[in-house]
Amino acid sequence: MIIVSDTSPITSLAAIGQLDLLRQLYSKILIPEAVYQELTGTATLVPGSSEVKTLEWIEVRQVTNRPLIVTLLEQQLDEGQRPNS
Repeated sequence: MIIVSDTSPITSLAAIGQLDLLRQLYSKILIPEAVYQELTGTATLVPGSSEVKTLEWIEVRQVTNRPLIVTLLEQQLDEGQRPNS
């Protein structure tokens, strides 16, 4: 099974040395470019940052249907969780 992940599961599991649980549950983890940048784009070491660069089963994908994403976010997130548009 393939899933799409945000930052929290990756950083949380990596912080406790259990990132491999995702691979055991799912054959492939897809992360949007924004998640990749959030994990790797800081000077501070973030748990999971080196793993997303090297693990074959974590794959970075570009979001291609932004209007659909905006609609889904508006329907599923509380106002405090929505990114500023």
